[in-house]
Amino acid sequence: MIGTKKKQALLLTAIATGTMLNPLNSSMISLALHSIQKDYDLSFATVSWLVSGFYLASAVAQPVTGKIGDLIGRKKMFLIGLLVVAASAFGAPLAQTFFVLLLMRLLQSVGSSAIYPSGIAIIRDDVAHEKQASALAVLSIFASVMTAFGPTVGGFLIVWGGWPTIFTVNFPFILISFVIGWFVFPKDMKKGTAPFKQVVRRLDIPGICLFACGLVFLLWFLLSFDTSVHYLSGVIGILMIGFFIWYELRVKTPFINIRLLVANRALSFVYIQFILLNVFNYCLFFGLPSYFQSGMHLSIQASGAMMLFMSVASIIVSLLTGRWVDRSGTRRPIAAGALLTFISAVMMLVVSDFSPLAFIAVMMILFGAGYGIGNVALQAAMLEASPKNSVGTTSGLFQTCRYLGSILSSVVLGLVFGRAITPHHLFVLSAVLVVVGVCCLLMSWGYSKVARQTAR
Repeated sequence: MIGTKKKQALLLTAIATGTMLNPLNSSMISLALHSIQKDYDLSFATVSWLVSGFYLASAVAQPVTGKIGDLIGRKKMFLIGLLVVAASAFGAPLAQTFFVLLLMRLLQSVGSSAIYPSGIAIIRDDVAHEKQASALAVLSIFASVMTAFGPTVGGFLIVWGGWPTIFTVNFPFILISFVIGWFVFPKDMKKGTAPFKQVVRRLDIPGICLFACGLVFLLWFLLSFDTSVHYLSGVIGILMIGFFIWYELRVKTPFINIRLLVANRALSFVYIQFILLNVFNYCLFFGLPSYFQSGMHLSIQASGAMMLFMSVASIIVSLLTGRWVDRSGTRRPIAAGALLTFISAVMMLVVSDFSPLAFIAVMMILFGAGYGIGNVALQAAMLEASPKNSVGTTSGLFQTCRYLGSILSSVVLGLVFGRAITPHHLFVLSAVLVVVGVCCLLMSWGYSKVARQTAR
C-alpha cells in the first residue's frame, strides 16, 4: 500500500494525467474535423471515421488491454499505453494520407485505452480501501473536465497551430504521467518464467477475437440506424457474441469469465446501470445543444454556457461523492444518483421553447449531480465486486459499457432528432429518458438487494 500522503498524491497525479488522455482526445477532435476534411479533400462521412473509429477501438481495446495488464503487470501495461499514445502523437502530424492519420488515431485509442484499466487496478492494489472512492473521484473529475472543455481547448490549439496540435498537446501529459509513474508505481509482481506460448495461451486469443469481432459488428449495426439499417452486421454480431459466450463457458482460462458475471450479480447490475447512465448522459450532452440552437434559437455561446451547469455540477459532486462512498459504502450513493437522474428526466418532459432558462438550468444541475454521483459510486462498486486477479479486465469492461452507452445514445438521437428538432421531438426524447431513468432505479434497487445479501 502507498503509505505517505505525498506518495499517494504523486500516484494519483500519474494515473489521472494518463487516464484523462482518452476523454481528452475523444472530445478535442470535434473541432478539428472540418480542417482535416479540407486538408485531405474528403467528405464529412469519411472524416467522421476519426470519431467512430476511436470509439469502436476503445470499446474493444479496454477489456483486452486490461486482461493483458492482469497477466504481464499493471505498471508495465500503463507505461506501454503511454508510449503507444506518444507514438501516435508523433506520427499523426506527419501523416501524408488520411489512411495513415486514421491508423494513428486508432493507435491513440488503443494506447489510451490501455491506461485506464491498469490505473484502476493499481488504485485497487496500492491505495488504502477507505480512500479508494476518493481516488476514483479524482480520476472522474479529471475525465469530466477533459470531456467538458476538450472542444474548447481543441479550438484554441487549432487556431494557434492547426489540427496537428491536438495530437502534439499530448506530450506534456504523457511525460508527466510516465516519469512519475516510473518512479512511484509499485513494481509488478513477477509472473514467473512461463514460455511465450503459455502466456499467449493464457490470453485466450480466440476469445478476444470473437469478442472484438462480435462487438464491432454489433456496433456497426447500431451506428447504421442513422442512415440505412445494416441488418446483416447485426445478425453476424449476435451470432459471434453467442459463439463467444459458448466458447468462454468451455475454455479453461477465459478472456471474460461468463460464469463470474452470472454468479456475481452485483457486478452485472453495475455494468447494466453504467450503460443506462451513459445513454442518458450522452443523449443530453449531444442532444441539448442542438435543441438550444434549433428549437430555442440560443447562440452557440449561450448554449455552451447552459451545458456548463451540467458539467460543473458533475465535477463538484464527484469529489463529495468519493468521500461519501468512503464513509458509507456504495448502495446509498448509487440509489441517490439514479433518483436524481429520474427526476431530471421527468422535469425534461415539460421543457419547451418558452421554458425559463432557470428551470432548464436546475434540471441540468440535478442530472449533472446524478451523473457525478453515479459515475464515482459505480466505479467503486465495480472495484468491490471484482476479483483481485482480474481487476484490469473488469475495469476495461466497465469502460466498454461507457462506450456502449455513448453509441446507443447516438442511435436514440438519430431516430428522434434525425429529421427535425422540435418541442415534440424533445418530448419523445424525454419520454425515452424517463424509461431509462426508471431502469436505472430498478438496477440500483437490484444492486442494493444483492449487496445486502453479500454483506450478511
